Amino acid sequence: MIALIQRVNEASVKIDNNEISSIKKGLLIFLGITHNDDLDDVSWLCNKIVNLRIFDDSDGIMNRSCIEECLDILTISQFTLHARTKKGNRPSYIDSAVPENAIPLYNSFISSLDKLMNKKTYTGEFGADMKVSLINNGPVTIIIDSKNKR
Repeated sequence: MIALIQRVNEASVKIDNNEISSIKKGLLIFLGITHNDDLDDVSWLCNKIVNLRIFDDSDGIMNRSCIEECLDILTISQFTLHARTKKGNRPSYIDSAVPENAIPLYNSFISSLDKLMNKKTYTGEFGADMKVSLINNGPVTIIIDSKNKR
């Protein structure tokens, strides 16, 4: 499971020109699920994300987490994070989980974030053609792969 995390001042997602979710200060997470991900990946990754100390403290040092600041989270499914690009110019998405396997893990990821944050987090729509807007804060962009825990 790969999460591309962006610290944002605001972010939103539209489908067919209709805004379905938006947040103010917080995290925008693009989530890629692969065929061998499981609930352990969900749990580990969610805990890592909400506790990342990437928000400024009173001294302007990145020393505070999303959970400590009680900020918003917007999660967008993005199978292209598992693209293979070594051969040729057309990415292969063979490592991305099929929807039947990915959707339950995506929903578990959202539920886990909701529980950890003790509030509703926001989402796009799995598999939809989404238009995502954001104002990156920093910029701060971090990639975490649940298969690289060590």
